[in-house]
Amino acid sequence: MTTAADESPKFPYATHLNVLFPPLAHIDLDPLVANVKDAWYNQTLTQVNDSVVRLGVMQGEYHWHHHDNDDEFFYVISGRFLIDLEPQADGVTPGRVVELLPRQGITVPRGVVHRTRAPEHSVILMVETAAIVPTGS
Repeated sequence: MTTAADESPKFPYATHLNVLFPPLAHIDLDPLVANVKDAWYNQTLTQVNDSVVRLGVMQGEYHWHHHDNDDEFFYVISGRFLIDLEPQADGVTPGRVVELLPRQGITVPRGVVHRTRAPEHSVILMVETAAIVPTGS
């Protein structure tokens, strides 16, 4: 199994890039979430065309990063999830913090430098291209 942690040992995240569920498989998140022991866990659930749906179970802070070629969609199932956005190079768009609560989501466009944080135990879904490197460019 390939993990982002194996590719970049400086990042203490449990990131599993293998597709856990094939098409037509029933996906039940409760047992997966209950078995997570890592502070920052990311598991690819399924692939839809050229994109993947990933489960994130986390508490704590990810590092600042960006994705040169890929947008990311974040959707909160439970908990509280923060996305810090750096000011844009256009000199017009200021930095800000986006707070997401259950049943809220946002798309972070490619190239935007961001950092995600979960101040409490949170469960989220992410939709992104299968080729994305989760730790960023």
